[in-house]
Amino acid sequence: MATASFDTARRAASAVPPIEKTPDFRPEPVPGRPVSLVGLTRAALKEKLLALGVPERESRMRAGQIWHWINFRGITDFDAMTNVGKGLKAELARAYTLERPEVVSQQVSRDGTRKWLLRMAPTGRHDHNRGAEIECVYIPGPDRGTLCVSSQVGCTLTCSFCHTGTQRLVRNLEGPEIVAQLVAARDQLGDWPGQMPGKDASGEVGRLVTNIVFMGMGEPLYNLDNVLDALGVMSDPEGLGLSRRRITVSTSGVVPQISRLGAEGNAMLAISLHAVRDELRDTLVPLNRKYPIAELLRACRDYPGLSNARRITFEYVMLKGVNDSDADARELVRLLKGIPAKINLIPFNPWPGSAYECSDWERIERFSEIVFNAGYASPVRTPRGRDILAACGQLKSETEKLRARARMMLEEGMGAEGFYADADD
Repeated sequence: MATASFDTARRAASAVPPIEKTPDFRPEPVPGRPVSLVGLTRAALKEKLLALGVPERESRMRAGQIWHWINFRGITDFDAMTNVGKGLKAELARAYTLERPEVVSQQVSRDGTRKWLLRMAPTGRHDHNRGAEIECVYIPGPDRGTLCVSSQVGCTLTCSFCHTGTQRLVRNLEGPEIVAQLVAARDQLGDWPGQMPGKDASGEVGRLVTNIVFMGMGEPLYNLDNVLDALGVMSDPEGLGLSRRRITVSTSGVVPQISRLGAEGNAMLAISLHAVRDELRDTLVPLNRKYPIAELLRACRDYPGLSNARRITFEYVMLKGVNDSDADARELVRLLKGIPAKINLIPFNPWPGSAYECSDWERIERFSEIVFNAGYASPVRTPRGRDILAACGQLKSETEKLRARARMMLEEGMGAEGFYADADD
């Protein structure tokens, strides 16, 4: 049975381009289109003020004021900045915007998970004046609210079990576009000061978005410069204010960039492992041909700041008859010996056209028991948002998913929400 399933996996991967893809294009400014200040780093915001003629000696102070209004207060209109002079506000409104990504559609799962299709501002002729589209997912929980953000439009990699990996890589997202996903989510959830309805265990007013995971579309470490900029903005205590210990960056194993992520980003690390033998991982995660398991785990052992308090999360998707045997579980334990780690077991989330099946629940429980008895936390991730294709490995930009009729509707100006309302046939 296992051999037959592995053969199926190899056939499923055979049509996928080897290892990785290159971007279709790089984003470029659109002449005459005002730049949004949302998502910019402090340094970039200061440069925008200097370009307006704000004196150097004032620029840092003014940047700090504006930073507070944009990233802490979440304003959408420059007039809301009560401690900024009318003249400067008028200049800002003339030259820049506070534009967010357009929310093309929202889907809400039966379990409360929300998936937004976001359309970014156009970045040159390659976007056909419409702007790239990505998906962003919010997962509410009893003690946290997790936002799953994307780092690329499409994905560099070609993992055979992942829906996102089947589409082309359009381009990297810029740092502000990554941050803007958090801003857009807070807008949609009413998660700004004065709007927040909830309180945490201490009775203090809390955030609805408490955690960020870079587990959406794309391979973050193939866009590391922009991811690092986004991490800095998201974690600034005077702005969006998320602790870096609540920000997790997931990689399929871009070994040369792992150390830099830890040293400069100081984020929590997750590894999409999914197999314990190079032969199988070469098929499931073709990047393994470039950076095999031993090399990847060596980089994990050397990850800056690694400790029992800052464990690495290893993600392991459970594929029926492919990687879910008792022998696989025991080998996983052997491979991770000495690495402070948590192992997330992920029931495979089906998507149209996939050749894989999810492991039976009894098999997942047995696998988890072996790992747990070896001393590792081995939670089984509860599938969330499956009914709206928002679960792990299911994200795919809407323009890639829609049928020909829906593409035509988009070109004629009807949004994806119109398609969903008219898609029962």
